[in-house]
Amino acid sequence: MLGAFLIISSVVRVNAQKSEIFAPEGKAINGYDVVAFFKEGKPVMGSDNLAYTYMDVKWLFSSNSNMAAFKVDPKHYMPQYGGFCAYGTAEGHKAPTKPDTWTIVNDKLYFNYNLKVKDAWTKDQMALIEKADKNWPDLKDKQ
Repeated sequence: MLGAFLIISSVVRVNAQKSEIFAPEGKAINGYDVVAFFKEGKPVMGSDNLAYTYMDVKWLFSSNSNMAAFKVDPKHYMPQYGGFCAYGTAEGHKAPTKPDTWTIVNDKLYFNYNLKVKDAWTKDQMALIEKADKNWPDLKDKQ
C-alpha cells in the first residue's frame, strides 16, 4: 500500500512540475527561442538541433549564442508565469499563449492568450502583473 502511494505521489509531482512551463508537445513556448525576444525583438522559431532541457522541458534556440546565453542565466530569459497567459494568471487561472502576444516589461518576458487579451492586459499592465505575481505561486503546479 505504501509503495503504491509513493508511486502515485511521484507521478503527480512529476506532472505538476512539468505543468509549470507552457510546453505543448514538450517544447517550451511552442518551440520559440525565448532569448530571441530579448535580442532580436521578435518571435523566432527555435531548432530541434539546438535544444536544451531545463526544468524537464525542451527549450529550442535559433543560434548557439542564444542557447549559451540561456544556459548561463535561464531565469532571466524564461517567460514569467512559465509562459502561460499573464492576464489569465492575474485572473487566477492558467491559459495557453501565442508567441505574437509577447511583451517585455522591466526586462521580463510576458505572453498572453491572444492579441485581444494582450490589449486588455496592456491597459492595466502593472496592476495585473502585481496580481499575477501573487497568484502564480498557487497556480504554477496546477494542471
